[in-house]
Amino acid sequence: MHARKADLDQQIEATRAQYEALEQRIEARAGRNLILAILIGLAAGGLLLLSLFVVKWLFVLFVMAIVGFAVWELASALRTGGMHVPRIPLTVASVFVPPAAYFLGPSGLLATLLGAIVLTALWRIAIQFSPSQRTTGRRLLGDLAGIAFVNTYVSFLGGLAVLLTAEDGGEWWTLGFIAIAVATDVGAYIFGLSFGKHKMAPVISPKKTWEGFGGGMLFGVIVAVLLALFALDQQWWFGIVFGIAIVLAATMGDLVESLIKRDLGIKDMSSLLPGHGGFLDRLDSILPSAAVAYLAYLLVA
Repeated sequence: MHARKADLDQQIEATRAQYEALEQRIEARAGRNLILAILIGLAAGGLLLLSLFVVKWLFVLFVMAIVGFAVWELASALRTGGMHVPRIPLTVASVFVPPAAYFLGPSGLLATLLGAIVLTALWRIAIQFSPSQRTTGRRLLGDLAGIAFVNTYVSFLGGLAVLLTAEDGGEWWTLGFIAIAVATDVGAYIFGLSFGKHKMAPVISPKKTWEGFGGGMLFGVIVAVLLALFALDQQWWFGIVFGIAIVLAATMGDLVESLIKRDLGIKDMSSLLPGHGGFLDRLDSILPSAAVAYLAYLLVA
């Protein structure tokens, strides 16, 4: 009896060791905890669908939370690079932009965005008069530029996603551009991991390859054509054009964020999302895609 139990314990331990070894191999090749990343991605996708198609205004709360976390991450990252960007007022001001976009439209988005930039800039200028926080004029101008950049990059683009969702049938367009951006990431990952040899931007993003870009384009366009035919009430050719535009925007957004992180000397914006890095690490391809999707909606819907 004891011998049988000892054998069973050994088998369990051997199975656990094999699983851990497999997990380590996957993580080493993928560069992250892939299983955990997939689980978090599925959970986020479920929340997205719930907010878009069950109670539409819940999407506003969804975006407010994401924008708040992303603004905090980017402001914190800029501070590691020597910029004095006030995180708390910047984050608080940013979360008012999405609801203004939803309830007040484009004018509300622009007015609230401008107000967020001005109020946070005034906060930073007030700090300048503190003897312990005083900096050079050039440093102050750089901080003010950083405040405008964070608000525009995160709050404004996030607000465009809310504007799109608020439109008649806009929830399908929002789901569409996010699905295309995600498909682009998946295609780039699969093709890059399997066939990637030619570096696309080795200085900015060493792991990104042209083969991966081709796979992302293939996956993104296929998803876009299906969405055009069955969700957006558009012709198949529109799906091709829309897919190419979103893939290019998503890829550019990914490269821009990589450039920011490389310039700051960091790997991820934060560690708030295990397996993903930070919120902004997941939004880098989605935020600029929102602008392209909103423009496309205005042109054809």
